[in-house]
Amino acid sequence: MLSTIGLVGGLLLLIIFTVRGMNILIAAPLCALVVALCGGIPLLPPLSEGGPSYTVSYMAGFSGFLKDWFIVFLLGAMFGKVMEASGAADSVAHWVVRKLGIRHAALAVIMACAILTYGGVSVFVVAFSVFPMALSLFKEANLPRRFIPAALAFGSVTFTMTSAGSVEIQNFLPMEYLGTNQFAGWQVSIFVALFMATTGIWWFEKMMRRAVARGECFDVRANDPEQKSYDRLPNPFLGLLPLVSVLGTSFYFSVILHYGKSSLIVALLVGLLFAIGIYWKKFENLGMALSSATLGALIAISNTCAVVGFGSIAKLTPAFHEALTYMTSIPGNGLIGAAVAISVIVALTGSASGGQAIALPLIAPHYLDAGVDPDALHRVIAITSGGLDSLPHNGYVVTTIRAICGETHQTAYLPVAALTVVIPFIGAGLAIALFALGL
Repeated sequence: MLSTIGLVGGLLLLIIFTVRGMNILIAAPLCALVVALCGGIPLLPPLSEGGPSYTVSYMAGFSGFLKDWFIVFLLGAMFGKVMEASGAADSVAHWVVRKLGIRHAALAVIMACAILTYGGVSVFVVAFSVFPMALSLFKEANLPRRFIPAALAFGSVTFTMTSAGSVEIQNFLPMEYLGTNQFAGWQVSIFVALFMATTGIWWFEKMMRRAVARGECFDVRANDPEQKSYDRLPNPFLGLLPLVSVLGTSFYFSVILHYGKSSLIVALLVGLLFAIGIYWKKFENLGMALSSATLGALIAISNTCAVVGFGSIAKLTPAFHEALTYMTSIPGNGLIGAAVAISVIVALTGSASGGQAIALPLIAPHYLDAGVDPDALHRVIAITSGGLDSLPHNGYVVTTIRAICGETHQTAYLPVAALTVVIPFIGAGLAIALFALGL
């Protein structure tokens, strides 16, 4: 009982601390300490008598994720920064916004984020790049600005991040545990992605219409960023070339050569070199841009490692093992049990990638031995991981709402939750149903 209280209490504390602005590198080990104390886990190695301890287990989870994924985070951040510094990301986003226009302001922002994210640009870079355009568009349309974080998030971390072919880490993590590739379950993935996109856009616009009907409108603030100049951007179709090169390279090395996770490294490296080559004359200071990207990669992966460390302590507790046993013994379709298990663990970590890193070694062998189709399992795990990871303590959610858009959770989180928690949850259920029908 105490173990369960500690596990739930530690998660609630983690949410409260991060929503209130505490650095996740402080909040995660502190909340993990609460979980360890309530779960009877010794704090130091001399007290563990050869068993697991808080300090060793936390850092094992932290450093393990760092070892496995730092190069991917680094190359992804560098590729995104090159696309940003050259103006290519702005060019693609501005072209989409211009084509769709003010009458479809929300759709324009969502689609601009979706194209960049699916092409391999970091979700954080996408948010920074598209936000000024979203702000201008919402201002011109006189729409409530508190909905901008939801538009950025929905276009970045839902139907693109977890779809077949995506070069985001959440689509690559299952590969090494399931023996699949990034296009696993692509037929169902296309249907679910279209469903999530259309349903989410419909719901988003309905929420905004209700807000406008209540009298909400755009509020200008003194600290709003100056409007960007888009006069000297590269050709938008030229801006798409690095994105296409990443997708094409990842397909070749993943599907044809079966490089697994390494195909993502090769694809991002090719995209990075290609972008540097074609935009060479656009850079004012390439070295500084790459240095900035390195720092961004360190911050991003450190935040994820911190919550993976929290999950590493959580999975040592009796309460976690009881819950995992219950989830993996759910009768009927094994995809349902896998979806439930992934949902619980990504909720604990507040990270789709961090939750997958903890859950997959524990549940993948069980469901593969039970005869669950690995392609279906891959796709359901990927889609499901993009749901409850977006609870208030998620690093991307906190950064987008507070640091980029200047909003608060009280004003902006509800539409974010509707689009990035509820819609993926429904999408995962639809995927399970389609796989059960043999599609």
